[in-house]
Amino acid sequence: MSTLYVVATPIGNLEDISLRALRILREVKLIAAEDTRKTKRLLNAYNIKTPMTSYYEHNKLIKLDYILECLGEGDVALVSEAGTPGISDPGYELIKTAKERNIPVVPVPGASAVISALSVSGLPLDRFTYLGFLPRKVNERKKILNSVKSDPGTGIILEAPHRLAATLKSILETLGDRKIAVCRELTKMHEEVFTGTISEAIDHFTEPRGEFTLVIEGEIEKTEPQVTEDIEGQLHTMRESGIPAREAIAKVSKETGISRKVLYRTWLKKKPI
Repeated sequence: MSTLYVVATPIGNLEDISLRALRILREVKLIAAEDTRKTKRLLNAYNIKTPMTSYYEHNKLIKLDYILECLGEGDVALVSEAGTPGISDPGYELIKTAKERNIPVVPVPGASAVISALSVSGLPLDRFTYLGFLPRKVNERKKILNSVKSDPGTGIILEAPHRLAATLKSILETLGDRKIAVCRELTKMHEEVFTGTISEAIDHFTEPRGEFTLVIEGEIEKTEPQVTEDIEGQLHTMRESGIPAREAIAKVSKETGISRKVLYRTWLKKKPI
């Protein structure tokens, strides 16, 4: 039975392709490519002569039956403009239909802007949420950002240069001034990784160019302030001075952020027998 190979291709530097991916691209009957011009440059670089057909956002449903017919005659490789097909790129419908028809679907992993950006961000890597490209409308954009506001995991967003400023502004207004890594043109000649706060990123990218991957700090877990020996001493002094418990506890709670309940337990613990 023929196989649909989901082949990751370089996101910039043409050297970032695996030996396995090159072999698959040579051996398949057809390559379904999101951008045949860019894929042609990759194929020419490695002297690969496999026929191609276009498969992009606006023709993916029209081309579906044709590619499935080709799968009836031989293996097909699915490639996107860059990176892994289906990840904010065309591919989902073809992969879903192939699996429904019991056609083997095999991943050929490789370069990924998401993983590459995460790896150099300096932010936690153990858990992350991929949001892809955010909506163009401000309210819809903020709705999605609000849905992950309390998520402690790192957030990943893709963005185009002409929308970067508006997106960073929405992130700042919705999530606050968190840490961020703004990765531009990864693996390409003008690669840049900016790290700082969101407000600093807004000031830095006044004339953005290239493709952007944003890596955003998750919500920092808020820890309850602890009662220290100094605070215990302060409460003791106030009690000895005759200040009523309610007044003393209210004052210390306001100054330290410690709950009144915790401070009252401390007050009772220090009360002379």
